[in-house]
Amino acid sequence: MSTELTKRIFTSIILLIVTFSILIYTSTDYFLYFVIFVGAFCFGEWIVTNSLLLKKFKKNLIKYLSIYLFGLIYFLLILPLSSFYLRVEVSLNFFLLILIICIFSDVGGYVFGKTIGGKKLTKISPNKTISGSIGSFIFSILPIIFINLLNIKTNFLELNLINILFSLFVSLICQLGDLFFSYFKRLNNKKNTSNLLPGHGGLLDRIDGLVIVLPFVFFIKIMEIF
Repeated sequence: MSTELTKRIFTSIILLIVTFSILIYTSTDYFLYFVIFVGAFCFGEWIVTNSLLLKKFKKNLIKYLSIYLFGLIYFLLILPLSSFYLRVEVSLNFFLLILIICIFSDVGGYVFGKTIGGKKLTKISPNKTISGSIGSFIFSILPIIFINLLNIKTNFLELNLINILFSLFVSLICQLGDLFFSYFKRLNNKKNTSNLLPGHGGLLDRIDGLVIVLPFVFFIKIMEIF
């Protein structure tokens, strides 16, 4: 096992323990503080990542401010609001399920991409492959299968077409979120948003898919689509 992979696994385990502990054992107020802190940190990484564009757009006030305004509105308003709503107003189990689907989607992309490889998915992110994307979709369905096999009591218990489509939708948005931030990293000649997490890069590198998924799921819940 390579040193980089060892760092990646170790960091992932620590992050999962911390995240699940905060989600399960903290009060709603502390959870809100937590998501605001995460959003603020992601906003900081967003600004640092776009340093080259900000320098380029210095004489174009609209483009310059748009990067700041997007970060402020998205990471300090939309992300905390949607996270709090899904965790508190919907249910903890549902929030955990979204998180688990995103994790499985990422793992599926990594496993299939590394073992099968093949044709590149897009020029935006050279490491992404078509096989990896397919793996993400396949793995995203596994949480529902495990829930049914273990007979876990949850509102998301049934293995039916709607729930499968929901999992595939979450995986799709998760992958698009990854590509969205990869696009901006590429524009700024950056590999990672920071060096905070060994084996992963920045916090935003680790949760780029999730931070896009949560507002989308919040929207379909508000609209009662699912």
